[in-house]
Amino acid sequence: MGMELPSYADVVAAQARIAPHVHRTPVLTSRMMDEQAGASLFFKCETLQKAGAFKARGAANAVFGLSEAQAARGVATHSSGNHGTCLAYAAGRRGIPCTVVMPRTAPQAKKDAVRGYGGRVVECEPSTTSREAVFAGVLAETGAEFVHPYNDKRVIAGQGTCSLELIEQAPDLDAVIAPIGGGGMVSGTCLALSQAAPRVRIYAAEPEQADDAARSFRAGHIIADDAPVTVADGLKVPLKALTWHFVSRHVTDILTVSEAEIIAAMLLIWKRLKIIAEPSSAVPLAAVLKNPALFAGQRVGIILTGSNVDLDRLPWQQGA
Repeated sequence: MGMELPSYADVVAAQARIAPHVHRTPVLTSRMMDEQAGASLFFKCETLQKAGAFKARGAANAVFGLSEAQAARGVATHSSGNHGTCLAYAAGRRGIPCTVVMPRTAPQAKKDAVRGYGGRVVECEPSTTSREAVFAGVLAETGAEFVHPYNDKRVIAGQGTCSLELIEQAPDLDAVIAPIGGGGMVSGTCLALSQAAPRVRIYAAEPEQADDAARSFRAGHIIADDAPVTVADGLKVPLKALTWHFVSRHVTDILTVSEAEIIAAMLLIWKRLKIIAEPSSAVPLAAVLKNPALFAGQRVGIILTGSNVDLDRLPWQQGA
């Protein structure tokens, strides 16, 4: 296959490497939400992670695993927001340059966050084609180390540390569900739980309007959409070879939800858990609420992936 896959040992090593740079995030519960779902829900709050997203884990693992020679050239990536923000955060912690190619349509809050951590933003059109073309120019200009948002063994191993924490904090789970775009978090979850808790079923959740992972899962090969449109802006990117390896082998099912269901779940998280969650984070809860028979009476871990939302443009205020 020609791919260098991350191992469970890489996840364990990542946990030690990133410990000084990330939070061990809390797990929250809500009796009212349990009643609504007909299941016991355990929310892993990566919304409270450094830089506001789980991607601080993978970014920190990649940045702090670089040799001095690699680090001196800096790091670069393309991102709709959270990975770029988290890479800029990790690079800042190590004192090295970071360049992020971002769609011009990305939330201003996410662009501001990258710059706030000392990163440089280069804008592209909101399509995979434009993103990759602009990024190639950045790499040629800087010679930086490319840290892919998800198709990177260092990043996947870092994301796997989230599930290791979750099963310690909420033992005896029947299932874990996370949002899927490029599949970094889901792949890390598969990598970690297939070894540490193999009886736990792993689900992924995706917007109906950006359902390329679900269609790939049904077809048995990667199907990539170039520029899907969804309120869940962190889930617009396609699977790649590394993440497909884990998704195709370890995921039980990929569930899809509508835009209205995403927004309703996001509002429910804000109201009941009293925390900020961005639309992408709400997709798994929306999927659990949409499929009550699938999760009835079970202990379900829900990974809330990020909290980087534009507070001046909340989706329930947009008539979306």
